[in-house]
Amino acid sequence: MRPSGRDLSEMRAVSIETGFTKHAEGSCLIKMGDTHVLCTATIEDRVPPFIKGSGLGWVTAEYGMLPRATNTRMRREAASGKQGGRTVEIQRLIGRALRAGVDRVALGERQITVDCDVIQADGGTRCASITGGWVALRLAVNKLMKAGDVISDPLVDPVAAVSCGIYAGQPVLDLDYPEDSEAGVDGNFIMTGSGKLIEVQMSAEGSVFSRAQMDQLMDLAEKGVSELAAAQKAATA
Repeated sequence: MRPSGRDLSEMRAVSIETGFTKHAEGSCLIKMGDTHVLCTATIEDRVPPFIKGSGLGWVTAEYGMLPRATNTRMRREAASGKQGGRTVEIQRLIGRALRAGVDRVALGERQITVDCDVIQADGGTRCASITGGWVALRLAVNKLMKAGDVISDPLVDPVAAVSCGIYAGQPVLDLDYPEDSEAGVDGNFIMTGSGKLIEVQMSAEGSVFSRAQMDQLMDLAEKGVSELAAAQKAATA
């Protein structure tokens, strides 16, 4: 029934290659099917002015797509002189999602910026960015702890995200682009590794949905996030 031939509750193949770049304090290439995202984490001994002197750390994110990440070339946003609304919305989502798993007191007054660059897009880029972004963040924090710059682990719970939707009348897990573009209902579920919700984005794209259908999608999301959290743990072990 699904274009990929997957079962309704089956994730795309997930792989996470850590240490993908040389210079970043933490990095990985995450692949969720044909969606590939490079995630890097950079540590800086500064924080935004609005929390300076508070003793709190900060985690933020930036997001972008390469021109040929999709089937037709997109113009670089730098060429137009500003970021698009979708880009701004996604990078804010990534930042607040990752911060939900961080003890900012334990992090200390420093900033970690997670850059998520989509190399190839086939649906679920924001979810892959959050999931891979956490791995890059984990690796960067490991370096802080090894150096003795951070005493207690500031990462309190892993953060991962997965998309779910109603495709051809059926609830499905981890939509790829052919499903995403045709889904009657589309949702992104950001959760902690312990199963707590951080954010849910759901909308009727072509048909309304019931409470029972929303519960079905939540069940699928819990399954998907648990699998992603296991992949994160294995990648950073």
